[in-house]
Amino acid sequence: MTTNESNPPIILIAGHWLGAWAWDEVLEHLTAASRRAIPMTLPGLDEQDCGRASRTLDDQAKAIGQTLLGAGASESVPVVIVAHSGANAPVSLVLDRRPELIRRVVWVDSGPVASGSVFAPDAPEDLDELSLPPFDVLGEQASFEGLSTEALQRFRARAVPEPGLVLRQRVELTNDARLAVPTTLVCCSIPSARITELADAGHPMFAEVSRLEQVDFVDLPTGHWPMWSRPGDLAHIITEAAGLPVG
Repeated sequence: MTTNESNPPIILIAGHWLGAWAWDEVLEHLTAASRRAIPMTLPGLDEQDCGRASRTLDDQAKAIGQTLLGAGASESVPVVIVAHSGANAPVSLVLDRRPELIRRVVWVDSGPVASGSVFAPDAPEDLDELSLPPFDVLGEQASFEGLSTEALQRFRARAVPEPGLVLRQRVELTNDARLAVPTTLVCCSIPSARITELADAGHPMFAEVSRLEQVDFVDLPTGHWPMWSRPGDLAHIITEAAGLPVG
């Protein structure tokens, strides 16, 4: 009989403007390999939620915690979290509050945030939500390498504005036990060698990486959205990181 211990649930959480749908192609590969994967949409990114602009990082962290418990997570049977891009803030909060529930965290072109971090400290107080920017603007901040025209069209059509409160909220972390959770960094738009250099140099974006007690680096050369550009390879890496046999 398959148990959570031998085949732990894998919780998939995408970054800004994205919901559970962003993992569809990765989910196909994981499901075909009999992996127990659960994609989730964070509060504030559900287009059917008329109050989505009022959602906060705390709301998102609470929802992740509820998803973990709903998947059967416990101290004896922890689960795997896969966090892409801007999902790093709420997932960092969950790692701080409930580290015992997490077997491993897999950061996809992302990484843990440091206490005191704010994603958009200069965002105006009256910004209710931030829509997906034009691609020529977004492309100056993140790589679109490997994405088809169809993928970009789907991104534009399905993107949900990011709540302004999420972008402005400060991340407060107090529990160093989060640093002991086994970690995998899937390095896509920035190679692992460069991330290591930046972490060792104390770069604010990667400051927490140098503090992790157990961290593995996996290079997956592509753009910032590997769930669309290399879904099969990403599913393979997630499976290996979860400590599961790769068939």
